[in-house]
Amino acid sequence: MEWRDQGIVLGTRRFGENGLILDAFTREHGRQSGMIYGGGSSKKRASYEVGTSLELEWRARTENQLGHFNLSEPTANRAAMYLSSRLALTALNSVTSLLNTSLPDGQAYPALYDATETVLDHLSEKEVWPALMVSWEVGFLRTVGYGLDFTKCAVSGRKDKLTHVSPRTGRAACGEEVPEYVDKLLPLPAFLTSSDADAEPLDIGQGFYLTGHFITGRLYAEAHRPPPGARELMIRRLVDLGLVVFA
Repeated sequence: MEWRDQGIVLGTRRFGENGLILDAFTREHGRQSGMIYGGGSSKKRASYEVGTSLELEWRARTENQLGHFNLSEPTANRAAMYLSSRLALTALNSVTSLLNTSLPDGQAYPALYDATETVLDHLSEKEVWPALMVSWEVGFLRTVGYGLDFTKCAVSGRKDKLTHVSPRTGRAACGEEVPEYVDKLLPLPAFLTSSDADAEPLDIGQGFYLTGHFITGRLYAEAHRPPPGARELMIRRLVDLGLVVFA
């Protein structure tokens, strides 16, 4: 069997003397792995850097067999694009590490794929992408089964003045409806519910605190492993630059 698709490189592993196993997030076939014959050579490995977008052709005798990739020239070599920015490279590694360690094999998520391409393409704009990254993490969590719902208050059903999120259910709440529980809820920054709202460093900090609760405390805790270190490093560098503030 065989297929062609767009893909983002999530990681590579050496195989034998000169082979390489490539892990990719593809638009229509989800997370996939495949052998690249001769891919371990120094000349070829430059084309398989994490975050690179490629046109992929995958072939295998059976669906459950480790197939092999034939690859085109990269359509976006982001590791090279962001080589001069440690911050951008750390963000790129955070995104690809989350995908590579959380997505099941072979399950397509085209909306998440498109959102990933968008956030990776904006990593040169440090005044823009931190808020975009928070929104991406919300979408990522929804994709992997943590259905964060910011559409209405879980208590009253109202759709305005949503200020908090339940750390247990991931559903939004209007703080003034449940003042006695506010100190037990997670702050919900306005930019996650309204495109007109500003995303200041404190708002972005609240957003990362919110997504981090579910990424670290739920997704990876349930798998009995820590989240990728690249995410923590990304946030630390954002804080150092004053782009993210935690209250």
